Amino acid sequence: MRFLVKAEVSLKRGHFDPEGDVAAKSLKDLGFGVGTVRVSKGYTMEIDARDASEAKALAEEMCRRLLANPIKDDFRVEVLFIEGRTD
Repeated sequence: MRFLVKAEVSLKRGHFDPEGDVAAKSLKDLGFGVGTVRVSKGYTMEIDARDASEAKALAEEMCRRLLANPIKDDFRVEVLFIEGRTD
């Protein structure tokens, strides 16, 4: 089966996020009442797997091995869609 999976990679707490800081300052300058802004990177992948659990495990392995740096990044994986299902 084919699954659509989203992985979100973001900096761990305590790591400097200059892009987030610039975005927060700019939003405040535009009059928006924001506090901290954190930047993350999203990956949407089509993965062939036996079931949703395996698709999630494969995406987590992809994050551990390539997409996320374990020293500075956290990641979150979510199975969004199973090919052929509409619910």
